[in-house]
Amino acid sequence: MELFMGIMVPFLGTCLGSASVFFMKDELKPLVQKGLLGFASGVMVAASVWSLLIPAMDMSKSMGKLAFLPAAVGFLLGIFFLLAMDRLIPHLHLGESKPEGRKSNLKKTTMLVLAVTLHNFPEGMAVGVVFAGMMADNTQITFAGAMALSVGIAIQNFPEGAIISLPLKSEKAMGKGKAFLYGTLSGAVEPLGALLTIVLFSFIEPLLPYLLAFAAGAMLYVVVEELIPETGQGEHSNVGTIGFAAGFVLMMILDVALG
Repeated sequence: MELFMGIMVPFLGTCLGSASVFFMKDELKPLVQKGLLGFASGVMVAASVWSLLIPAMDMSKSMGKLAFLPAAVGFLLGIFFLLAMDRLIPHLHLGESKPEGRKSNLKKTTMLVLAVTLHNFPEGMAVGVVFAGMMADNTQITFAGAMALSVGIAIQNFPEGAIISLPLKSEKAMGKGKAFLYGTLSGAVEPLGALLTIVLFSFIEPLLPYLLAFAAGAMLYVVVEELIPETGQGEHSNVGTIGFAAGFVLMMILDVALG
């Protein structure tokens, strides 16, 4: 039951954010969107450091001065994996007119959802890896520490769900129910990715430090490639910076206090 709850908490955050279409008339104002994107960036950066990279190096202490190696290798692999997915999977970011990835005949709405789904995958994997590590006997990952990551991602998923569903309703003249469904589906990959990681964990347990760092690299790729540039566009980029600071500090507090 605890494991199921931990996996589903981030998805719940996306669902609640997507549900904003039922009680908000218009899409989020640019100023608010910048703040929320900055907040999400801060949460993901702090989670990558405290919940993923530091535990990966702690698990490799037996390697002595080379304890950084699994974290460094896994981190770079995560970066290059998301880079490859960005090039291969057709997707379209909100506010952009030109799709990225391979050329396709997919609908604009489908590619908008694929863009968020692509970026949600590493978050689901991060949750799965941390909870799998919690179940292993040779790690110091606690249930409270794993839940801290799960709650942190859920918090940043709330604005993400709203940022997807509200523009879909206004730009595509969708009904509220359909916009909510698309926003929710964009986060469905997270519990699926987490569950898949846990199921496969018995085969890949020796690689746990690499997997933790891999998830961190993939998450930070999303932050540097997409979220931070979006907060810096146009006026009031300092709002995104303030949001980043708030998200970083909140996730740091959650991880240290609950871990």
